Amino acid sequence: MRLQTAIDRVSMEDAVHLAEQLNGKTDILEMGTSLVKDYGNLAIEKLREALSETSLLVDSKTIDEGAYEFTQAFRHGADIVTAMGAASVETLKACYEVAEQEKKTMMIDLLEVEEDKIEKIKGFPNAIYALHHSIDRKDQFDTTAGVAAFRKRFPEIKRLAIAGGIDLQQAKSLTEQGIIEIIIVGSKITKAKDPLQAVNEFMGAVH
Repeated sequence: MRLQTAIDRVSMEDAVHLAEQLNGKTDILEMGTSLVKDYGNLAIEKLREALSETSLLVDSKTIDEGAYEFTQAFRHGADIVTAMGAASVETLKACYEVAEQEKKTMMIDLLEVEEDKIEKIKGFPNAIYALHHSIDRKDQFDTTAGVAAFRKRFPEIKRLAIAGGIDLQQAKSLTEQGIIEIIIVGSKITKAKDPLQAVNEFMGAVH
């Protein structure tokens, strides 16, 4: 199991500083969608330079022009790039082909994606499928029960990630469950008084 630490809604200077702090301390560092929108693909290079020991995920949330957006993100230094499960099957195929050609990884964000659509897009064996509870929603999400139900419904999807307000106790429960490949944590680490202590606690839980 791996820990993905998401950096969002900060200045580029602060993002680079956090990346330098977390280099080698987390398995994957996520350049959040807000950073992509605020600073663009060229900013990927700045985070890449700060990460000699940690993989870089770019949360581009691609939903169209898949081949172009994935090619650009990988060219600038991403190891993993996200596409929305709500995108067309053709867009997801284009993203996947680029990822395979570059020997990199596509993550499919399943935010608000219904089961009938998942059925149509489950055939990308090397992709990571991310169960994602929206930050804007006010209802609670039982992570372990949700993961178990998803695995039962879609046993052919082997690579799973989960995001959406994951705290330390949930991370421990998900680790014990043993289904998820990547646990995605954002502000519980990056907004903590001591991000290094927080990331160490989550890494201890995940590993």
